[in-house]
Amino acid sequence: MSQPEPSRHDGITMSCPICQVCFSPIGRQNYCSDACRAAAYRRRRAAGRPPLSIPKSQPKRPITVYECDTCGARAVGEQYCTECATFMARVGLGGSCPHCDEALTLAELFSNEVAASIT
Repeated sequence: MSQPEPSRHDGITMSCPICQVCFSPIGRQNYCSDACRAAAYRRRRAAGRPPLSIPKSQPKRPITVYECDTCGARAVGEQYCTECATFMARVGLGGSCPHCDEALTLAELFSNEVAASIT
């Protein structure tokens, strides 16, 4: 009398679901190596996460303070000095002061804030 065929031949050889290499499993082994097992784990974890979206970069010119080397005039987002008809140098990121509308850099704003909190 012949023995019935096993329904699965996984006990003999099976292919790794990650790299498709045929191997002989030991016990309940599903992957050919620890590297493939780790890769499967990372794929399962990444599947549950939402896709990473990187925001579009924004131009820094509108929030940059420029200063004229000749007359000392400052402007936010404008690189050309209309008084001297020359290009201005970049001082740093900043904006207009809400009280006096003067162009200030972030470093100047924070140093004034720190100095005011000390006194």
